[in-house]
Amino acid sequence: MKSKILFILLSVFIYSCKDNSAKSEIKENLTVFVNPFIGTGGHGHTYPGATVPFGMVQVSPDNGKSDWDWCSGYHYSDSIIVGFSHLHLSGTGIGDLADVLLMPINKKVDLTIKATARDEIPYKSSYSHSNEKSSPGYYQVFLQDSKVNVELTATQRTAYQKYTFAKGDEQSVVIDLGYAINWDKAVKTSLTLEDEYTVSGYRFSTGWAKNQKVFFVAKFSKPVKNYILASNHKIIDGAASEGEKTSTQLFFDAKNNTELIVKVAVSSVSVANAKDNLDSETFDVARTAAEDVWNSSLSKIQVETPIDSLKTIFYTAMYHAQIAPVTYSDKNGQYRKENDSIVTAKNYTAYSTLSLWDTFRAENPLLTLIAPDKVSDIVNSMLSYYETKKILPVWTLYANETNTMTGYHSIPVIVDAYQKGIKGFDAEKAYEAMKTTMMQNERGLNFYKQFGFIPYDLLDESVTITLEYAYDDWCVAQMAKALGKEADYEYFLNRSKAYHYLFDPETGFMRGKSKDGKSWNEPFDPKHSNHREQTDYTEGNAWQHSWFVPQDVTDFVSLHGSNEIFASRLEKLFTESSEITGDNVSADISGLIGQYAHGNEPSHHISYLFNSAGQPWRTQYWAHYILETQYNTTPNGLSGNEDCGQMSAWYIFSSIGIYPMNPASGEYQIGSPIFEKSTITLVDGKTFVIEAKNVSKENFYIQSATLNGKKFDQTFITHKQITKGGVLHFEMGSEPNKKWGLTNNNKKG
Repeated sequence: MKSKILFILLSVFIYSCKDNSAKSEIKENLTVFVNPFIGTGGHGHTYPGATVPFGMVQVSPDNGKSDWDWCSGYHYSDSIIVGFSHLHLSGTGIGDLADVLLMPINKKVDLTIKATARDEIPYKSSYSHSNEKSSPGYYQVFLQDSKVNVELTATQRTAYQKYTFAKGDEQSVVIDLGYAINWDKAVKTSLTLEDEYTVSGYRFSTGWAKNQKVFFVAKFSKPVKNYILASNHKIIDGAASEGEKTSTQLFFDAKNNTELIVKVAVSSVSVANAKDNLDSETFDVARTAAEDVWNSSLSKIQVETPIDSLKTIFYTAMYHAQIAPVTYSDKNGQYRKENDSIVTAKNYTAYSTLSLWDTFRAENPLLTLIAPDKVSDIVNSMLSYYETKKILPVWTLYANETNTMTGYHSIPVIVDAYQKGIKGFDAEKAYEAMKTTMMQNERGLNFYKQFGFIPYDLLDESVTITLEYAYDDWCVAQMAKALGKEADYEYFLNRSKAYHYLFDPETGFMRGKSKDGKSWNEPFDPKHSNHREQTDYTEGNAWQHSWFVPQDVTDFVSLHGSNEIFASRLEKLFTESSEITGDNVSADISGLIGQYAHGNEPSHHISYLFNSAGQPWRTQYWAHYILETQYNTTPNGLSGNEDCGQMSAWYIFSSIGIYPMNPASGEYQIGSPIFEKSTITLVDGKTFVIEAKNVSKENFYIQSATLNGKKFDQTFITHKQITKGGVLHFEMGSEPNKKWGLTNNNKKG
């Protein structure tokens, strides 16, 4: 973090809503409030390295350890670095990438060593957090063993590494393309010393992404005076090598100065495209540009509070929410598909790393507010996938379908974009893709269509999958209605009530049901968890997965019998003991408040359900409690996997007082704002302001509200109302006003 706040001139905002006049402002540098180390400890799985918003490269340190908490390549508990690679995952629960590893060192190493453990890697070094820094677009660490100071920065498609060696020391860099951690494994690599400044090559690997191909070029600021080249741990002659694992050690002249800079660009297509992606800026210019673009992105929502720790949590969340998805197409628009075909993105940028099971809930809706220009590109990226596979993506990594997690949640992302008026994609084609996807037979849809639900005796995780397909069906129905396809609307709307089959009125839980349509899965323990197999629930239990009916909460409440019964059962979720039973409990069940598990996404909408049961003060209480207890400014500041922005998006929305409980409805449920003032700058220059008068740690209950000066007495606000601009004003107090927010709340979703 920087020691002082710099002030830079941002763009002139022209406010067209009636409450604002045209003016320009000098705004503070918000990057000083970002701490990229938040989430690098615990189970957050974030990385501290350098990238720009939605950038193609993510250059970051790798600890060299293969373990769940090292999915990003780095964990704050570690003290060893083996190198700095150029592609990383932010907050996922499966590890991959860490491609094209570079490591500066001050001595010759043995490239023939077949390291079977990190301790055997000859170029590793210890480091200390006391000499390590990170800020948006910049990372620095001192390697203690080799006495090299490393600095990293990035542009959209180019990574920069700056090494400062001790005076008189050998200046050398190892490039190891065979290096791999976690699920990843190199299958074919190549290195070529093109000239005294340039190394190029490729790394093909299999792992979570079964067919990942990365081409790269590295351009050094000094000429290579000598080198050693290895293939499969054997030293070879010549200037090029190819094999499953290739590596090289490059040596540079130490007489001129102690500094060495390398620029690295990557491509999924070819070395030629990587060269085209390579930017020409200096390290310092690139670093300044990265900070500027981050400051602009962070300023899309500006919050006012006297509590700096809340600003740190908020702006770090804004940072994490704009790391993924990542740019995938090259400067010329080309990118590689899973089947190795090369296509060109015309009039859009292709994106990868689509963690849709997580991000459809809040991360993607957040982008419709703060980065709407990216949303249509994301939709077009998914439609490009559909062109090849004739099915929409589930979880794509470097254009590979991982089929990780349940449902087809590209569907609500598309519908959310369309309903909010985001243009730039073919709506009819999108509808065709959604309908085709939900009418095929993969991933249990054959059972879903046959029985109206998925029987537990035919497929694991049947309850979660059924509930999520029901929601996807509702989304398809909304798109069908918008496009005038009435018969399809009725068909998918009817299917979206599949949750009726699984609701047990005696217990109040969604339960596994047999293919006979009558028998429940017995014995039943709502606290029981079995991770991903022989279970009715995905990464959770009945307590956590029985609340996913965001498409029709009014009907859902009626199944319980009354608002009072529903709210009582929902309250018990938060007050029940936090014991989780079973011999193979999912590690994803974390951040427990009772049986509520904030560390995993299925719980994220739940606290907002009280609004639809006539008890909005309970939503205000629990949303505030989650904000207070599940986020902090330490490396352990996230209660579960960041999951490509979703954990942070929940905080962003909830902290300003709204949340997309039904993410494709075009509505936001109202919770409990923690900031005195939050200003959303919209794409057309308008602003939407949320004010919370008298808000404090104790004053988190809404007493009254106005919207643009008029009385506001409902617990949701529409996207359309927000994008018109204006002011939503809350009066806050320490005791609940149980009469506020009871108007017009019996809406579906």
